Amino acid sequence: MLSFIVRLVQAFEHEHGMRPNLLYLNDQHITHLKDGFSSDFDLNDIIRMLEMEIVVDDNIAHPHVAWVQMMAQKHAV
Repeated sequence: MLSFIVRLVQAFEHEHGMRPNLLYLNDQHITHLKDGFSSDFDLNDIIRMLEMEIVVDDNIAHPHVAWVQMMAQKHAV
């Protein structure tokens, strides 16, 4: 699954000139993705490594990627 996602990211980057920041998966895709990593990795680790947010929707038949402008807020510490 990871190699498939990498190919999706590369194709998106080649076509649009920017890296996608969203990955659309269903629960089964997530299970396959996690299976590609050691048990030391949790989903948050995988998300950080991919540098994308994940949208989980069981109506998604095939993984796909997109780019959206996200509003980020910084909170004073």
